[in-house]
Amino acid sequence: MTKRAFTFPGQGSQAVGMGKDLAAAFPEARAVFQEVDEALGQRLSAIMFEGPDDILRLTENAQPALMAVSLAVTRVLVAKGIRLVDHAAFVAGHSLGEYSALCAAGSFSLSDAARLLKIRGQAMQKAVPVGHGAMAALLGLDLQTAREVAAEAAGDEVCDVANDNAPGQVVISGAIAAVERAVEIAKTRGAKRALLLPVSAPFHCSLMQPAADAMAAALAEVTVNVPVVPLVANVLATPITDPDDIRQRLVEQVTGVVRWTESVTWLTGAGGITHLAELGTGKVLTGLAKRINAQAIATAVSTPADIDAFVAELSA
Repeated sequence: MTKRAFTFPGQGSQAVGMGKDLAAAFPEARAVFQEVDEALGQRLSAIMFEGPDDILRLTENAQPALMAVSLAVTRVLVAKGIRLVDHAAFVAGHSLGEYSALCAAGSFSLSDAARLLKIRGQAMQKAVPVGHGAMAALLGLDLQTAREVAAEAAGDEVCDVANDNAPGQVVISGAIAAVERAVEIAKTRGAKRALLLPVSAPFHCSLMQPAADAMAAALAEVTVNVPVVPLVANVLATPITDPDDIRQRLVEQVTGVVRWTESVTWLTGAGGITHLAELGTGKVLTGLAKRINAQAIATAVSTPADIDAFVAELSA
């Protein structure tokens, strides 16, 4: 029996031109982009559609932009008769994607989600001066070995596991010198590749505590509704629905590990999920899902053609 979860991508999936085809094809998508622009008091949609890339990649722009496209896809599906509550048993989002997931599931209004992600992006960028932090991907190492490499490299600095994305794909984060040391150590511990990532701040490590504090304050000011389906939280890799719990886990997520391997493993195991649909820009999570569980059927729903195919599949 088919049982679906909807997933929502995180930072790194953004690209100039994102959402432009959706805006051209669907009035519901245009309305989402307009509402986000108004909530933020900026023409974010123009940056999404036309660039320049270096402005789109700024964390404070990339985060609400990715959410906007995910919600545009969600709203178009609703307009075509595909409601999340009828077709998904759970939602999950990678890092900022949790806000997209929660907005799609009715926990946040679209305007609040956009403003929260703007604050989150600015706070994460401000927490560590540019050039002082770094992130690196360690490819081909298991999670335990990656943890050992990070601990060995840390010395008296911060070097933490940030993302457990898929088997053999772990991201570390921390002070730039410590992360650079970890890259060299990883090569001696059997990593196929170890490389610094082109990011502007060291996300998901203890250096992000000022940003976590900022999000605690921001989340205290917004209404959080019970989602129509449970969220499988990044920091727990198990489902939650309580609004206060959601707030707390979103704060913890800023400095905590994105437990994506465990989240997808839970969904396709205890959660009984057979199909994962990634709503939004790109297909990063679709690729990760296939690496985590080869039996799971994973689909990216990003373009107008993807939406038509997905609607046809769900309506069959």
